[in-house]
Amino acid sequence: MTDFQTFNSRHRRLAILRFLEASPGYTSNVSILTDVLNSDQIGINTSRDQTTTELSWLAENGFVILGGQPEFRVATATARGADVARGRATHPDIQRPSPRA
Repeated sequence: MTDFQTFNSRHRRLAILRFLEASPGYTSNVSILTDVLNSDQIGINTSRDQTTTELSWLAENGFVILGGQPEFRVATATARGADVARGRATHPDIQRPSPRA
């Protein structure tokens, strides 16, 4: 993985966790998360496969729980994932959030 790909992965992971933390029930699906990542607000060019890959990584590391079917994944943030989204905890492979004003 190139430095640029690593940089984008770290930011994707944080953006996913921040969106889940702000969502009702801390839950969303791959389709919505992909749209969020590609939005003008986030601006990280992301395919559905990339979103699924990042969610799998987040699940393997205990930041989200994955449900649904393989073709329609649903992610729910764990307490650990919400802590990272809020900046209360850190992980070297997830971008640390900037302070919120």
